[in-house]
Amino acid sequence: MARPLVLACGALVAELRAVLQANGLTDGVEVRYLPANLHNRPGGIVPGLRELLATHDPDGDRTVLIGYADCGTGGGLDALLAERPNLHRLPGNHCYEFFAGTPVFEAMAEAELGTFYLTDFLAKHFEALIWQGLGLDDHPELLPDYFGHYTRLVLLSQSPTEAIVAAGQAAAERLGLRFEHVHTGLGQFDTAVTVVLHPTRKVA
Repeated sequence: MARPLVLACGALVAELRAVLQANGLTDGVEVRYLPANLHNRPGGIVPGLRELLATHDPDGDRTVLIGYADCGTGGGLDALLAERPNLHRLPGNHCYEFFAGTPVFEAMAEAELGTFYLTDFLAKHFEALIWQGLGLDDHPELLPDYFGHYTRLVLLSQSPTEAIVAAGQAAAERLGLRFEHVHTGLGQFDTAVTVVLHPTRKVA
């Protein structure tokens, strides 16, 4: 039987490797990544996944974990899953939700609607993915258009270091937002991954 296949967002490399290693799955699965900058161009996610599936699972006979939530595909990812019963994706609408867990994320969102979220990866790559990705390096005058209705930035950290927290604080300052730090760890993500790749594992 072919090894399970993981097709994941490039922003999850460190976290996915950590979970696979912690569960003894590193050698038992094949992992392929799509570029992390699709975070800003979610219309490319489903076509990119189709290309990887055509190459690595042409017959649809492998267990495949799609390392994305909906992630801005507007239901397009779920439509792809409906075509192939062997596909499974991460829960929720985005990485903030599957890292924090739905109840925690929904509580944060309800408490303050004008919240901008960063993960460890997005904090480390804020300049390239957010500032330059939104064109603010060339047109800083657009900052109020993008962030005028936001009031705080929340760093949802997986494995925080002083450098990551400092990067989150610097991002908040640059955007003119109040900074908060919430440590999510990898527990919710671990469960979402292993329930597909290691279904016999007992989840606490």
